[in-house]
Amino acid sequence: MRRLTRQMRCQLFGIVTSCLFMAGASVCAHGRGIYATQSDATDRAKEIGCTTIHQNNGKWMPCSDERELHQQLRKQ
Repeated sequence: MRRLTRQMRCQLFGIVTSCLFMAGASVCAHGRGIYATQSDATDRAKEIGCTTIHQNNGKWMPCSDERELHQQLRKQ
């Protein structure tokens, strides 16, 4: 198994810390796409050009599915 270099560990720590600080632990896995409320997901869907939302593990996500969400996010 390959060990992480010091630089890789520092980068990973920075990413995780930023995510936890800025967005809260519940949305780190998909920082720009998972929302606690249906209303927040609907608002974001409109912002990125989607017309629907969907549920994923008890959370709400913009667009009809993750494929469409990723397509819309790549456009930004």
